[in-house]
Amino acid sequence: MHILFIIDPLPKLSAYKDTSVAMMQALQARDCKISVCLQSDLFVQMGTVYATTQQISIVPQADLHTTQWWQYESEPQTQALKDFSAVVMRKDPPFDMEYLYATHMLERAEHQGARVFNSGRAIRNYPEKLSISEFPQYTAPTLITSRASLLKEFYKEHQDVVVKPLDGMGGQGIFRLKPDDANFNSVIEVLSRGGQQTIMIQKYLPEITAGDKRVLIINGKPIPYVLARMPSHGENRGNLAAGGKGVAQPINDNDKAIAEFIGSRLAPQGLFLIGLDIIGTHITEINVTSPTCFVEISAQTDFNVAAHFANELLQVLQQTSHS
Repeated sequence: MHILFIIDPLPKLSAYKDTSVAMMQALQARDCKISVCLQSDLFVQMGTVYATTQQISIVPQADLHTTQWWQYESEPQTQALKDFSAVVMRKDPPFDMEYLYATHMLERAEHQGARVFNSGRAIRNYPEKLSISEFPQYTAPTLITSRASLLKEFYKEHQDVVVKPLDGMGGQGIFRLKPDDANFNSVIEVLSRGGQQTIMIQKYLPEITAGDKRVLIINGKPIPYVLARMPSHGENRGNLAAGGKGVAQPINDNDKAIAEFIGSRLAPQGLFLIGLDIIGTHITEINVTSPTCFVEISAQTDFNVAAHFANELLQVLQQTSHS
């Protein structure tokens, strides 16, 4: 098997904790060849989707805290996406126009026979914050709008709220606004760009103090552990990128039931890997671009998430090749 990763520049990855690196290691351990490219390396010529790629290998026993953890095994070369056994889309947000164009190219490549995980169409059709609206039975009170009047009405009703952009990651741009917060108007003006950009406002969930849980769903089924991301002192955000501390816990019955239901609905749509965010009993986001937390869960439990991912991916590829 030859797997292509569409990924951010390798020197910029924090390899010791990076989920994509863990994936590549697990696939390499199963005798897969690994190639990489940037999103900007994708192109379409005479209708066929290509990429400028380069084969790499993970150096055995490498210090993942350095930038010497990989080595190139080939010169850059042009290859059609359909010629790889699988294409794994791991480009981080922001989900800007370039990202949107990439999803169209990935979808076109799929029509040509490429196997893409997660699929371009699915990534595009299930934006990470907006897609929770498909499952209102599991969400806290939520409003998605660019209209200041509606945002103010929601704030007046719920008093304690969280406001966030739709295209951020790692907790960027998230604000908690408590009752009678004098900054409310300024925050929504900035986030909505004066009413020109749609944003999300949600009722604040005090259960965040027990952790913003990341539930990983692989091939439609949740793994047996979650990562509860605890906000640091003085913070309202549990995101690891915002200083939160990740604590692995066995998945509880409620979270498992939610994840199984959502996984059963979304996996058939092309979402092989989902990172579900749950606070208390409510989902707050459905992460589909480049879900993380593989390394943190694996380090604290007896469950190797990357190995499970690799096994599931190869099983799907083998089933497809035999069908």
